[in-house]
Amino acid sequence: MKGIIGAISGDIIGSTREFNSIKTKDFNLFTRNSVFTDDTVMTLAIAKWLCEDKTSKDVLIKNLKIFGNKYPNAGYGGMFRNWLAQQSPEPYGSWANGSAMRVSPCAWVADSLEESRRLAEMSAAVTHNHSEGIKGALATSDAVYLARIGADKEEIREHVEVRYDYDLSRSVEEIRSSYSFDVSCAGSVPESIICFLDGNDFEDTIRNAVSLGGDADTQAAIAGSIAGAYWDVPKNIAFNSIHRLDYRLLNVFIDFEEKFL
Repeated sequence: MKGIIGAISGDIIGSTREFNSIKTKDFNLFTRNSVFTDDTVMTLAIAKWLCEDKTSKDVLIKNLKIFGNKYPNAGYGGMFRNWLAQQSPEPYGSWANGSAMRVSPCAWVADSLEESRRLAEMSAAVTHNHSEGIKGALATSDAVYLARIGADKEEIREHVEVRYDYDLSRSVEEIRSSYSFDVSCAGSVPESIICFLDGNDFEDTIRNAVSLGGDADTQAAIAGSIAGAYWDVPKNIAFNSIHRLDYRLLNVFIDFEEKFL
């Protein structure tokens, strides 16, 4: 199974390690405390927008607000919570990785890399209109799109390095020892992409992302979104993730799958 389930699974698996970091790949993928967080909620808000009208910024903002306010305790940052409370919200210059964690549906509906980039930038700019916030979303969506159409890892690495000037030459092992919690796109998106590039399969990618000891759920969602386009998500991981969605989120997931995948 491929698709946005990659981001959702990464989020849920990483949820127990967001504030309880580890520096090992040896951990249980799912526990009784594994839950969806803002990464999943916002990914499905983007999916809902794309199902309704991918050309409309108003529909995009409407869905981000509806989903955000429906799940107020999902784990949003303070500035995004303020944005949700505004009647006519304006972007607030964020450079954080929220733009990258939610972007993967854009790469699944697009018919070209150019369309994927346009949708990704639109999805980010309504909140994360800082250049680094947009860059993180574009780098992630490009990687997902290229993986989706069959590009190999070296093609993806070269594209992201050249276009976005991210250093992807490091390994997970090199990063892990000194890495710490970082919510910036600049300090988490390249590392998340490396977790995919160093991964042997979907599960290994997620274990890489969690083992960095950083913003585990978001980095696993970003890495998982790319891995979920490159490899099939194992049935047991997909099942355990889907099982943790409520009916509202599950219905959006099913609608998106039926319409685009």
